[in-house]
Amino acid sequence: MTTTPTPAAAGKPGAEHPWATGGTVLAGVLMVVNGVFAIIEGIAAIAQDDIFYTRIGDYIYKFSLTGWGWIHLILGIVVLIVGIFLLKGANWSRIAGIVLASLSVIVHFLWLPYQPLWSLVVIAVAVFIIWALCTDKEPARW
Repeated sequence: MTTTPTPAAAGKPGAEHPWATGGTVLAGVLMVVNGVFAIIEGIAAIAQDDIFYTRIGDYIYKFSLTGWGWIHLILGIVVLIVGIFLLKGANWSRIAGIVLASLSVIVHFLWLPYQPLWSLVVIAVAVFIIWALCTDKEPARW
């Protein structure tokens, strides 16, 4: 017999929370989508960096766009792979997802001069991924 968690139990650490469980699945999907977009972003920066990206204002952190392209490409591939394993329910992928989402926040903060609006969107999505993966205590259930 299964019981539904009471509202009081839902706020306790370790209690199963349906929103967090659904959030974990959504976090996996967002990681896959974010990985694909990062791969495309990286390829665009490597191939034709002067055409696709222009610097908005001056920023203290100056890297070449080709270097940023390789960073986004590698990070995108790893995020895509971890997102797939998260959807498959691998326990290690939750910790890796938290680490990669945190790294994504840092990378996109430094990427702000090139794509400010997109960087803010990715940072917000990464914060949601971190919350979802930290809140759900149960492995993915599909």
